[in-house]
Amino acid sequence: MLSIKGLNQFYGGSHTLWDIDMEIATGSRTCLMGRNGMGKTTLLRSVMGLVPASSGEITFDGGKDLRKVSADTRASLGIGFVPQGREIFSQLSVEENLRMGLIAKRERPADALERVYTQFPVLKQMLRRRGGDLSGGQQQQLAIGRALLLQPKLLILDEPCEGIQPNIVHEIGDLLIRLNAETGLTVLIVEQKLPFARRVASDFRILDKGRAVAGGAIGELTDEMVKHHLTV
Repeated sequence: MLSIKGLNQFYGGSHTLWDIDMEIATGSRTCLMGRNGMGKTTLLRSVMGLVPASSGEITFDGGKDLRKVSADTRASLGIGFVPQGREIFSQLSVEENLRMGLIAKRERPADALERVYTQFPVLKQMLRRRGGDLSGGQQQQLAIGRALLLQPKLLILDEPCEGIQPNIVHEIGDLLIRLNAETGLTVLIVEQKLPFARRVASDFRILDKGRAVAGGAIGELTDEMVKHHLTV
């Protein structure tokens, strides 16, 4: 589904990603892990075209070269992105936020919004409420709903559990597992909460100081790996 080869990225004179090779298999639920500042968000933003990669290849869905297309085109190809901090429009209503998610979708199923309301009933109850007035968990549901309106083949989420109450965290995990099972949605998550990762992910990848250092099926994530690469 997503193939990254020899990816390098710089911020000014700082080398942030070093020769990243990573494969995200179709239908997988992959958790990208690592301590703070190890390059996880930078890698996601490079995939989305929000920061420029210096060298390497990023291909999607059978070989589409993502480095040759703009960020908005990447979305229209079938990549949904839920950024860290959610980045909803705080002054727009819930409905207006969701409709913004339809802009990148050329073909818009008539029931697209209803599908999101089925996944997140609380959003339908709050259509006229401003995004900035929602709780953190509700804002995260709104951000995920907006991304799902694209009917993505790949859904990328950056720290979806950050600052969210435990019951909503559990619901988000259930949703990702269900969408993956029912629709074949491929999921790539950056998440530091180990229990969430072990419950939701099928696979893991670890970044350490901008380098890909480990990966495999989630059952192969050992205590030694956690201690060496993840424990603060």
